[in-house]
Formats: sequence, structure tokens, C-alpha cells
Amino acid sequence: MPKFLDPLALLGDLVSRARQAGADQADAVLIDSISLSHARRLGLLEKLERAEAFNLGLRVILGKRQAIVSANDRDADHGRELVGRVIAMARSVPEDPYCGLADPAELAKQFPDLELADPVEPTPALLAERAGVAEEAALAIKGVTNSEGAQAGWSRNRMALVGSNGFAGTYAATGHAIAVAVLAGNGTTMERDDDWDSAVFGADLKSPSAIGRKAGERAVRRLGARKMPTAKVPVVFDPRVSSSLLRHLSGAISGPSIARGTSFLKDKLGQPVLPRGITVVDDPHMMRGHRSAPFDGEGVATARRDVVADGVLQTWLLDLASARQLRLKTTGHARRGTSAPPGPAPANLYLVPGALTAQELVGEIASGFYVTELMGMGVSGVTGDYSRGAAGFWIDNGVLAFPVSEVTVAGNLKDMFLHLTPASDLEFRTGIDAPTVRIDGMTVAGA
Repeated sequence: MPKFLDPLALLGDLVSRARQAGADQADAVLIDSISLSHARRLGLLEKLERAEAFNLGLRVILGKRQAIVSANDRDADHGRELVGRVIAMARSVPEDPYCGLADPAELAKQFPDLELADPVEPTPALLAERAGVAEEAALAIKGVTNSEGAQAGWSRNRMALVGSNGFAGTYAATGHAIAVAVLAGNGTTMERDDDWDSAVFGADLKSPSAIGRKAGERAVRRLGARKMPTAKVPVVFDPRVSSSLLRHLSGAISGPSIARGTSFLKDKLGQPVLPRGITVVDDPHMMRGHRSAPFDGEGVATARRDVVADGVLQTWLLDLASARQLRLKTTGHARRGTSAPPGPAPANLYLVPGALTAQELVGEIASGFYVTELMGMGVSGVTGDYSRGAAGFWIDNGVLAFPVSEVTVAGNLKDMFLHLTPASDLEFRTGIDAPTVRIDGMTVAGA
């Protein structure tokens, strides 16, 4: 077997060999990545690391049985061994009635240029400068007394997929990031906070000095935190934590959860789940989007869609297997690695911003809680019950009056979603993003 420089040629050869060995269907995926990271603390280098990874996965389907093998060896001569192993595995596993590749009509035929790969690779010196400027700016804030460190990183990932159904596609994506965390105060009254930014292109990053200043200001502002008595009040989620609400939503409308009947939204398709006028969008074709892709993990064509429109749930998030189980069509949301079957996940999922500014949203509240940090995992995907540790600021007569810590915010996601109001300050930072969000009628449990 020859050695290949072209990933599509390598994968195509593996798929061809699998078919010759008796597979009814086969696909192969390659993920090739490079990363560079710099970490420092108090001006001293703690880490300078470059890492490279190569992962290959081959899936075969015999009737209704499927198996997957993976390898991280670039030597294409190991392909014959992979094929033999995965065929033997597929003959011994239980049947899966929902496995199978996409029909040719479902496949992506055109791959839009989404500007996912920054052609400029930063030097170690540039990463060191980004981290150093961020940390110095944070330490310059009056009241900041120590640093947990600053980091700057870059990565480039290439994904290639070939299937016996005729699909062949590849794309590359990059990412740049800066983060810094510092402490304010002394002794037992110290508080920690941070700030960070990430972007597909380095030119789109916020300035390191702005990131550092905000981290320092946030840490100082948390000094003197109090506990609060239990009360039922409006709760406002800062954009740093409001995206977690969208993650709960996406998990609740994921095809496997719906097929198993383990989602609190399992009966809500075509019904209101958010207030009227509110829309949630999933856009895999967002230019320079953090989770954009020209095709999904099964080679299926992807498209922008309203997941929630005017408050009404429009769709589940489906891959091929969950779509077949629900007797529906895939929505093109398959994601995959090299060692497991595909599974559904959102692309660039975001809550469309509202008309009010964040200040106006807070300004309407006589007494309430502004959340900047969430802790714990007290959320049930089956019932929607929600209870998480939180910290932030108490709202008194429309202003953030003083810091609060060691409290719990609780409710049920079904009710929380229906009483949600978004502000106008949406920023695209992670691929799952929401503006400041106000939810009325939550319980804040404290001292």
C-alpha cells in the first residue's frame, strides 16, 4: 500500500479496501491538528508547548452491524491491518437497526468558503507578548494582589471525510485565544476572576490589554461579597454564563434524548418553549464562526435554520441514526471524532438579541440577582429541574449594589425558558452564545 500525502486519497484507499474486504458500506475520517501555547505567571514563563496530533478512524457496516477502529500512525501501510480488524469486529457486534451512511441525495455537493482558516500562524514570541500584555494590564489594576497566570494559544485542525456513498470533503479551521486570571485582596478576603477571548482569526481578537484590565477590575469588584437570605426574585445572567442556558436547550432537543424519551422537552415540538418574539438560530455557515463547517460529520449538507422561531420549537437536532429512529430526516447536525459513531450537536447556536440594553434590563429590577459565575452540575435533563451554585451582584433599585457569593439559583428550565428576556449585547465568542438574559421568578437560596 503506498504512502499518501493527500488525506482524501488516503481515506479513499481505506474505504475501497474495506469494501473489497466485504463491507456493505464504509467511511473514514481524519483529524490532523497542530497547537501552540504559551503560559506565564508573574512575568515568568511556565509553559511553551507545540503539539501535533494525527488521528484516523475507519467505520464499516455489514448489514445492520457497524464497527469503528482508530489509529494515530501516519504510515499508510497500516491500512490493511485496520481493515482486517474492523471487519472482524463488525461481524461480532450486535445489530444496530439505525446505522448506515447518508443517501447520495442528502450529501453536501458544494462547500462554501467560510473563512475558517487564518493563514497566519503566530510565532511563540507573539503569543508571549499577548499573554504578557494581558497579565501586566491585570496586575496594574489597583487592588489586584496576585496572578494565577495568563495564557495565549493557537491551533489549526484539518478534518477530512470520505464515504463509500460517494462523499469526499475536507476543510481546515484555526483558533486563537487569550486568557488571564488574577486575585484581589489579601488573606481570607481574596477574590478571583478572569477574562478571555477567542477568535478564528488572530486579527479578530480583543486587545490583550483590554482583556487584562477587565480581569483585574472584575476581581477587585468581587471583594466584600455577602450572602443573601432566600428570596424569589428576577435573576439576570451575564453573557459569560447565559450561554449555558442554550447548552441546556440544545441537550434537551438532541435527537438521542428525544428518541430515548429522556428530555424535558420531548413533547414540545411545534409548541412554545420561549416567549413570543424570541428566536434561537443555528448557523453552520457563519463566516469565521467558531463551530462553522461546510458539511456535517456524515457529509450531509448543512444550512442555517431557526431552532426556535417566535418562541415555538421548530426542530430537533438530528444525525442520521437518531433521525431514522424518530422516522424523520437528518438536520445535518452530526459531529464526530475518529473512535466513535457520529452524534448530533449544534453548530453556531445563538439567542437572537432583544431590544433592551443590558443596563435597561437590570434597571427595571427593584431587587434581584445578577449572576457572573455558576458552579456545580445540578441540572436534570429529564425533568428540567435546575439548581446551581452562583456568585455575582445584588441588584437594588436597578443598579448592581454589592457582590454576592455562596448562594444557589433554582427553578425549572421549562418555566425559566418561558420567562426569559434577552438583552441587545450579543457577542459571538464560543459558538454557543447568548446576550445578557433576565429570567423572572427564580429562587435565590442563601443564608
